[in-house]
Amino acid sequence: MSTAIVIGRPVAGSPLDADLRALGFTVRAPQDPGAVREELGRVPTGERIAVVDARFTGHRQSLRLALTDPRFPAAAVPGALAVGPAGRAALTAALASVPAEPAAEADTPLTDRLAEAVDASGTAVHRPALGALVAEVPESATAAERARAAVAAVDGEQVRLADAVKSRDGFFTTHCVSPYSRYIARWCAERGLTPNQVTTASLLTALVAAGCAATGTRAGFVAAGLLLLASFVLDCVDGQLARYALKYSTLGAWLDATFDRAKEYAFYAGLALGAARGGEDVWGLALAAMVLQTARHIVDFSFNETVTAQPGASRAAALSGRLDAVGWTVWARRMIVLPIGERWALIAVLTALTTPRVTFVVLLAAGAFAACYTTAGRVLRSARRPGGAAAGDGGATALAALADSGPLAESAARTPATGRTALGAPLWAAAGVLVLLGTLLLPGTAGTWAVVAAAVWYALCAGRAVAAPLDHRLDWLLPPLFRVAEYSTVLILALHAESPAALPAAFGLVAICAYHHYDTVYRLRGGAGAPPRGLVLAAGGHEGRTLLVVLAAALWLGGSGFPVALTVLTGALTILVLTESIRFWVSSQAPAVHDETGEPT
Repeated sequence: MSTAIVIGRPVAGSPLDADLRALGFTVRAPQDPGAVREELGRVPTGERIAVVDARFTGHRQSLRLALTDPRFPAAAVPGALAVGPAGRAALTAALASVPAEPAAEADTPLTDRLAEAVDASGTAVHRPALGALVAEVPESATAAERARAAVAAVDGEQVRLADAVKSRDGFFTTHCVSPYSRYIARWCAERGLTPNQVTTASLLTALVAAGCAATGTRAGFVAAGLLLLASFVLDCVDGQLARYALKYSTLGAWLDATFDRAKEYAFYAGLALGAARGGEDVWGLALAAMVLQTARHIVDFSFNETVTAQPGASRAAALSGRLDAVGWTVWARRMIVLPIGERWALIAVLTALTTPRVTFVVLLAAGAFAACYTTAGRVLRSARRPGGAAAGDGGATALAALADSGPLAESAARTPATGRTALGAPLWAAAGVLVLLGTLLLPGTAGTWAVVAAAVWYALCAGRAVAAPLDHRLDWLLPPLFRVAEYSTVLILALHAESPAALPAAFGLVAICAYHHYDTVYRLRGGAGAPPRGLVLAAGGHEGRTLLVVLAAALWLGGSGFPVALTVLTGALTILVLTESIRFWVSSQAPAVHDETGEPT
């Protein structure tokens, strides 16, 4: 329930009461502005409360943005203020300190003075960008007439539809999906469907697509491609519906953050199963595609979480700014990085027209090029940036969480670091990764104790890399290096295993590890901090899991024991990681995180 307290004399012909009721508010109109505190006391503590000036003139969408968005404890536009339960005390205090009557006729309206007082008290007041929308409190009949004319000149519903689309998205999504998916989102809103229901429908559609791909028939591949595109359309619709109806939730944040990866990687598995029906084994390619895509994401997450952009701080940044001034280069650069829309369209078309092997080879080639392009650009930006790259203590803390260090690395890190340079941590990490993967790639070494020794060295190097705060300009490279090391170790050993079950088991192990790392990212994005340290230690950390896998390979790589060991480890991690993750995301403490910037890769 929500309550709106309308203050001031009613304006003849004003649609304000109707707009507030349409937005789900019970409207109360005290005769005396001084009675607002008494009205506030009558509203149950769990309700959302809006205080609106009776003279408010503007679009209903302006009121919707200010009064109904559940993500903010307080929000305001000129003439209207709303607070949730978390902002109730601040509003009560503001009403006690702000005079109900203005000192002069031209003084700021009470609603706006209350918003300023709430903001000054420490409860941040969100002020949505209105763009072409109107929200004002006219001070005269002439100003009121002018405001009504401005409202009539702009179609608020069209603005609402346009705002439902992300401001920054890929070419395929922007030009091939969003022009019609926004209307599907409105259709869903009119029928009371929720974003979570649409998200679930998108997941089910993708799983059916994976099932069609698993049939291994041409008709199945064609159906899989079409269903994958349909799943992506629904994936766009759920976010647009959340923005259109302002329906955000903690559960929706978790679903939105994890289902994209689950859908894509399940489709990889479906393609691998379909190829197996035709006598081809592409599980290695499927696992390589998952490793590459997850590593690309962690590059994005690490860089964006810890680097504060400073235009002109490097030649790379200056060149980027000049390129952005040329319109077509913006779209070209967004397509080059192979964002989710372009990637899923590529997968869908190749699935329908070619074979799973061709699909994975093209996807790996395109993804590798995109990875080189984005990583090189970010290294250049960071290398020439003066001072540290991490955004203060928060950036260093985020990097430490993304590193996912376990008990072995933690023990190795206890020796104090001396003489630290900007390249210290990346060099330690690179030394460990190169020795580990180099040993694995030597002929005849996979499954030997030499690899176990290399894994021990890797754990020691990983610990030395995180021994000091990760606050230097290139320290964001550590999480991607650790992901490449852990996932590639599993992939290489599974490729050398004699059992055909090793690669599917390895696929499952990397999938649950990737889930754990994505879960960490979205907790950090929501400001909820890293997963509990006890969970990270129990999961072994990246270096602990890597050592366990190479130990299993040294003992059982030549027989059926290796895939069994991978499956047992996968099951244990799934129970440990997934249980805690679900508990967190359905709890009241979880943040309502929704990505408004578009997935970079």
